[in-house]
Amino acid sequence: MNPTTLSKYVKEMRKQYNLTQVDLSEKSGVGLRFIRELEQGKQTLRLDKVNQVLNLFGCEVGVVPMTKETEL
Repeated sequence: MNPTTLSKYVKEMRKQYNLTQVDLSEKSGVGLRFIRELEQGKQTLRLDKVNQVLNLFGCEVGVVPMTKETEL
């Protein structure tokens, strides 16, 4: 999942659950600044914190094998 897709997913899920960024921050246990950076597609984020947020939606970031088309 690239950062743009991840940021869109989090934002869409937050809206689907009628949460503000503040609500999401409080429920996931991460800072409001982190939520904002995540939704803005910041390139470098701590994966443990990303997973804290995604866990609220029943998801997590993990290792995914590359297909032959995406390998270098």
